[in-house]
Amino acid sequence: MHERCLPAAPNWYCSRCSDVSGAGLFGFGAKNIIYLVQVSASSCRVVGELVGHRDLVSSFCFCPHTGQSHICVSSSCDGTVRFWDTDTKGLLKEITTHQNPVSAVHWSPVDKNLVVSGDEKGVIVCHWFNTGDSSSFFPEPRTVFCLSCSPHIWNHVAVGYKDGMIVLVDVSKKGDVLHRLRGHDDEIHSVSWSTEPGESALCSRTEDSEGGPGDASTEGCFLASGSRDQTVRVWSTARGKAVMTLKLPYLKKRGSAVDPGVKERLWLNVHWPKGRGAQLISSCFSGELLLWDLLRTGKQKWTLFGSSADAQGHNRIIFNTSSFVTSGRSLLLSTSMDREVKCWDMSSLELCWTLPALGGFVYCLSFSPLGSGTLALGVGDNMIRVWNTQSSNHYDTRSFWQGIKSKVTALAWHPQREGTLAFGTDDGKVGIYDVFSSKPPQISSSYHKKTIYTLAWGPPVPPLSFGSSKGKPAYSLYSCAGEGTILQHDPYQLNSEAFNIDKLIKNTNNMQHKLSPHTDLNWKPDGKVVAIGNEDGCIDVYEAPSLRLLCSIQQHHKIINTLRWHHGLSSELSCLLASGSSNAIVYVHDLKHVLEFPGDSVVVITEPFRRLSGHTAKITGLSWSHHHDDRLVTVCYDGTAQVWDVLQEAPVCNYRGHHGNVLCVDWSPVDPDVVWTGGKDFTVHEWRVSQQEFDKPPKGKKMVDLKEKKKKTKAKKSSAGGAVVNGNKPPTAAVDVSEEEDDASSTSSSLPPIALSETQRKPLPAVKIKDKPEVTSSLKKKKPRSMLPLSTSMDHRPKDELLQDCVTLASVTHNAPPAGCIPGQGDHIHLGLFSDREALRRMFEAEEEGHLDAGHFESVVYLRLWSGDLQGALQLATERGELNDHLLSLAPMAGFSVWSGAVDAYVKQLCLQEQFVKAASHLLSVNKLHDAIDLLRSHKLYREAIVLVKARLPQDEPMLKELYQTWAAVLEKDGHFSAAAKCYLAAGSSFDAAKVVSRKNEASSLRAAAELARVSGETSLSQSLSLRCAKELALSHDWSAAQDILRTHDALLVHRLHFSLAEFLSQFLSEAGVIPAGPGVCSGVWRSANGPIAFQERVERVWGEKFGVSRSSEGHCSVKALLQELKSVESPQPTANVQLKQVLLSVSLHLTRAFLSFLSEEEAQTMEELWRAVSWVKDTGHFSVFSELCHLLFPDGKVGVFSSLNSSAPSSAAALSLQSFVHYLRLYERWWSCPVSKENGVTQNGTEQTDTEEHPNETAPDLGFDATILLCESTAAVQATQRAMSEIQDKLSIMMTKHRAQEQESEEQNGDAMHEQDTAANREDPETFLSLTKKMSHYQKELSELPDSIKSFPRPDVLECCLLLLHFGRFSSAVSDAVKQQSKDLLQQFGTTSRHQKATQKFTTT
Repeated sequence: MHERCLPAAPNWYCSRCSDVSGAGLFGFGAKNIIYLVQVSASSCRVVGELVGHRDLVSSFCFCPHTGQSHICVSSSCDGTVRFWDTDTKGLLKEITTHQNPVSAVHWSPVDKNLVVSGDEKGVIVCHWFNTGDSSSFFPEPRTVFCLSCSPHIWNHVAVGYKDGMIVLVDVSKKGDVLHRLRGHDDEIHSVSWSTEPGESALCSRTEDSEGGPGDASTEGCFLASGSRDQTVRVWSTARGKAVMTLKLPYLKKRGSAVDPGVKERLWLNVHWPKGRGAQLISSCFSGELLLWDLLRTGKQKWTLFGSSADAQGHNRIIFNTSSFVTSGRSLLLSTSMDREVKCWDMSSLELCWTLPALGGFVYCLSFSPLGSGTLALGVGDNMIRVWNTQSSNHYDTRSFWQGIKSKVTALAWHPQREGTLAFGTDDGKVGIYDVFSSKPPQISSSYHKKTIYTLAWGPPVPPLSFGSSKGKPAYSLYSCAGEGTILQHDPYQLNSEAFNIDKLIKNTNNMQHKLSPHTDLNWKPDGKVVAIGNEDGCIDVYEAPSLRLLCSIQQHHKIINTLRWHHGLSSELSCLLASGSSNAIVYVHDLKHVLEFPGDSVVVITEPFRRLSGHTAKITGLSWSHHHDDRLVTVCYDGTAQVWDVLQEAPVCNYRGHHGNVLCVDWSPVDPDVVWTGGKDFTVHEWRVSQQEFDKPPKGKKMVDLKEKKKKTKAKKSSAGGAVVNGNKPPTAAVDVSEEEDDASSTSSSLPPIALSETQRKPLPAVKIKDKPEVTSSLKKKKPRSMLPLSTSMDHRPKDELLQDCVTLASVTHNAPPAGCIPGQGDHIHLGLFSDREALRRMFEAEEEGHLDAGHFESVVYLRLWSGDLQGALQLATERGELNDHLLSLAPMAGFSVWSGAVDAYVKQLCLQEQFVKAASHLLSVNKLHDAIDLLRSHKLYREAIVLVKARLPQDEPMLKELYQTWAAVLEKDGHFSAAAKCYLAAGSSFDAAKVVSRKNEASSLRAAAELARVSGETSLSQSLSLRCAKELALSHDWSAAQDILRTHDALLVHRLHFSLAEFLSQFLSEAGVIPAGPGVCSGVWRSANGPIAFQERVERVWGEKFGVSRSSEGHCSVKALLQELKSVESPQPTANVQLKQVLLSVSLHLTRAFLSFLSEEEAQTMEELWRAVSWVKDTGHFSVFSELCHLLFPDGKVGVFSSLNSSAPSSAAALSLQSFVHYLRLYERWWSCPVSKENGVTQNGTEQTDTEEHPNETAPDLGFDATILLCESTAAVQATQRAMSEIQDKLSIMMTKHRAQEQESEEQNGDAMHEQDTAANREDPETFLSLTKKMSHYQKELSELPDSIKSFPRPDVLECCLLLLHFGRFSSAVSDAVKQQSKDLLQQFGTTSRHQKATQKFTTT
């Protein structure tokens, strides 16, 4: 499905997570997916993925046997072993024998059906591919790290364990252990068998051998192992001992030496290449690859891969290597922690190519506007990739990481300075890179508080537009982040403070209310206006440089995720703005009128130009095609990318190649058929629009929701089944891949956990006592710990010593102590209790030392407290984090400063324990009110903080308003709109309260928001919300409620007229049976106007009686004022997929304008609006509604009933077009009422029949109307020209498709042969691209010379009417000969298409 792909990085810390087949198909595990890459000595290409594992892929291996090389096997931490077919990319079988995460798997090179796997608990399983049988055994209770099947003896398997043990197992004898190879003292990372049988190859090298020269054997085979202890060992499997030990060299790289004592980042992989019995390949400390010559003498037995250029090799540790032979060349493939796959020529040891991979979500991608095909990628592994997509090296990328310490979430190329790339990160940093330089990036000194959403280059606005010491910059850098602010950075002075544009917006537009948090911005390509998306779903368009608000688009009702202006290459569509939010619908608005004729007031737009529906989750990215005027590609959380034909509102194609949410998209600037996308599956895909299988997004629930549901179910099962054994919880299951963090280590599988001990695996049997019930430890009385254990223990000595103590104490009391006797110290420590205070202090010091040695710090605290050292007791409790309420209650005894310090320490301790309310209460005890409030606010306890402020501080405290607004923003973000509105009201922000209530966008919420705004004095907002509420009620046919909500505002009188006509039209069509009679509430305004009166009179009477609107009304009820107000309401363009209820609202809008124009005696305007109403219905395809509407408006078939002159002949172009539509309807009604035979002649749909039988009974005198108005020659000329232009466009499209197919075929065929084919094709097809283009230009010129009145007000299809009249005339005399002749003339003159000529032939030949 895709052309090129940057895959996810191979998994880390796995012994065999990659392998290559003999056909050059390379596979590696990345996260839970296996990527397949077709490799050769000169290039590589990602050709597919194997998807199915639910957790990290831990091991992967191809079948090494001819005929089965397309079959592979993989293991995963989800405990399964899976067999795959790489030709079909499908799963063959799944094995679930293991009960624990599987760490290694290998396909036997000898037996084509044997596959061996091992898990973390030490269980080894043999799988037989042909029969599906399996057998398991348990040779050692250790964690398996790696294993390898012997290439010479089918039943021998080498297993490496975590503790450094290597075991040779005979799988044919139920896992009997042949040898235990001891020598390594740390983890075994890799084992590899020599491809040469026997052990005679190394018998001449005995100086490194641990055995004698006579130990060489021709039986068995050599085995190499690599361990974390920094050694490679070569083992004799015949003797079961090591014959050679190789220590890794300490290589200097980039001027710094490797510390051999640091082993945490070492992974030692070994690989024995085929056909090289004396050569061994291993990894080293920092990404080096070593080729060991086992027969070489001297100290240095190794040669470094890529030694000619230091930049060729990996720069971090290598995990896996594998080799194969193609075209006579031996190639080696390696994967590393640096997220690159490299291919090496084993003959020259030089690098062939590098395949870069990604270690995080692809948050953003962007093509340089100046560098052809230069693509920048922002990835979650803290790096930027710049990919030259036009290079002969298909994966020519460079990585930039300096100055970046977080995920790269936004990118923007400078529009004029080539190579200048701005980036934004997850930690709020903004910087600028020069990609052609090796210098570190420039970093802005102004940081955002949250993630950068968007970066954009645009013209400077004040104050930067005024210039600085270094001049006025041509472009400023704008950054929008998660906290809702947009900062303007000076690219020449990034160390200066950035400017928040909200200040300029408020000052310019005189705004007093709080601005909604911004979520995205996009400058129009000409730099004149900028569109800013907000968290409440509103899109504001500002004029540069003053940032005057031109219009507000209130279409979305959820957070705006992305905005894109049209590229502007087409002047007609240059003002299109596409927007995507979290409600899965893409809206396109045409702002041409707003931008070309800006008014003094802000225009509010509530209807889109086009609506693109189909996605099932939130929209994350948009991109216009620079090669097409109306093509737009969108990406979404449903995991797909969708290409749209915007003008037709039609889907073109849908790309489903990603395996997760798609985050970013950009259309190729060099190929109109290529789109690039990136997403959460850690990949970037290049794909072609013309090669996609699907045209619409998938239906049903979002894939993300399904994955979350599965994940939660799995988590519940694991938590419910977890048991505690011997006081320890067993290790938890591996985390689902979808929960992984997309940071620098997210593609790395951690080291396997240590296996449980035998006692943990087997629960202890319960002890049964028949006579006495078991006494639990909680019922036993616990003896309290003594505060003076040393002195107390001295009282439990023999009787003689206790008596001697009495004599000694008497001597001390009478000032005659024995020699060496110091009460309270040494052997006489207990006498300190019975002597003076100094002796007691010495005893306390000894007791404290004993408590400290025993870890009884609480006893030490109480000893110091008893001795009067309260400050020391508090200090010790603070250092140990063991302060409590009792100690704090004693702290005031030591003074206020000590008490205050103790409270601060206890507050920190309580915060670590998440007891924030208690911590705030203790701060109040020392009068730290503001600190207590800040603590509650910082931990989002806004309710408690507000209570504290209102109870302890004045009512006008500014902090109170800030707390309300902050809490409201949090509540609004969480969807608690009613609670947020209360906070805004308490803070005095009535405008914001009404806005947040209206975000629910349903009738009850809009009604409440409108009433709230009205009560608060926000009249304009209340009117806007009332109108939105009335529209929602009208769509549900609750006409009474709609009138009630509009009645509260006199300024909305014209909308009451509009909805009254909409109600009448709905009732009329329902009674006529055209539309179903749905549930609704009638307003009752039309009850008084029943009876046989004309429609115009009925409307005029109701408007005068119910609304006070008549020809003579004045003031706010003036007809002309109402008409002028209604003209400002925008009406969407008619399309075929508009719902009928929306059609009725739009038609009633035009009818309201028409009746207001009729009352103000503006005949031309009346006819134009009537024409729009009638044509709106016809263009949307509702022919029955069209018929009933014409009968309602023109019961006698004449449009002159709306003419003030009451003339029967229409005069204006709109009137003529309207009259032609009415006659067109009457003609079809005559056609349907005529019982014409369908066996011969022409059928009722205008198709040709072979016979000429006439109807015998048709004697109608005339048609009842003037048919010549349907036979307008100028209209026929316009329609013929338009048909010809449409045919040419179809031919051009077919020609382009054929040309692309020929280009693809030319790559596989000889150039000369293709040239001959092209020449022959040109002879056969006389029409060329140039000739068609000339014809198109000619027709365009003809169309421009025709009258504008005909083009502005189209009429029915003239040729269709001609055919109807000619056919009707054959059966009836109602059609005059002159009309027939005129119809024939028009058909002969303009009926140039084949279908018209065929239908006309019968009438012209007779």
